[in-house]
This record gives sequence, structure tokens and C-alpha cells, in this order.
Amino acid sequence: MRSTTLLFVGLLVAALCNCSKGGPSGPAPLSAKTTARTTFESVCSVCHGMRGLGDGPGSATLDPKPRNLSDPAWQRTVNDQHIRNVITMGGAAVGKSPIMPAHPFLKNDAQVLDALVAHIRGLTQ
Repeated sequence: MRSTTLLFVGLLVAALCNCSKGGPSGPAPLSAKTTARTTFESVCSVCHGMRGLGDGPGSATLDPKPRNLSDPAWQRTVNDQHIRNVITMGGAAVGKSPIMPAHPFLKNDAQVLDALVAHIRGLTQ
């Protein structure tokens, strides 16, 4: 359990601080796509699940259940700006569940936010 917690914390820190990987010429910054994927896997998947089905380990006790981000019908009803708003402002700010937390730090990195939206769009079943 402790190693799982440490792994989760490490991934979260890497995602939030945009840490870098080492290479032959020194540290290279992570791409926006990699940072977005890491953010989804370490933050969003806790409730939404790795495939966006709304079945993450944290979803068991939530009411309402997290959105199934892979649902094509839902994907057609929202635009990218709506997804950005939900991510950065939280569910309550857009008339949805207040259980969905805001992630305002992503407002400061448009490339990562756009890549996160693209990742969510790519979850369609």
C-alpha cells in the first residue's frame, strides 16, 4: 500500500511540476502530450478510470458517479472549451457535480490543457 501511495505521489508531482527526464545532453522537458497523459493517469483516472469509463478506484463511493468520458454520445454534446472549463474550474462552476474538483494550475499551461482535452477526446469507444 505504501509503495502504491509513493508511486501515486511521485506521478502527481511529476505531472504538476512538469519535471523532466534525463538524456544524453541533460534534462529534457516533457512534451505537453506526455504531461497531459501523466496528469490524466495520476489525477483524473482516480475517479474516471484509465480508459475514462467512470470506473476509477475512487468512484466506488461517489454519488453521482464520475462521467464516462469515453461515451461517444456525451462527446458529441460538448465542445473543447466546455471540457477545458470543467477541468480548470471544476464541476460546480459549470452546473455539474461539485465533486469534480477544479485544477486551476492547468490554466497556466495552455499546451498541456489542450493536450489533456485531446487525450479525453481520444478515449471515445
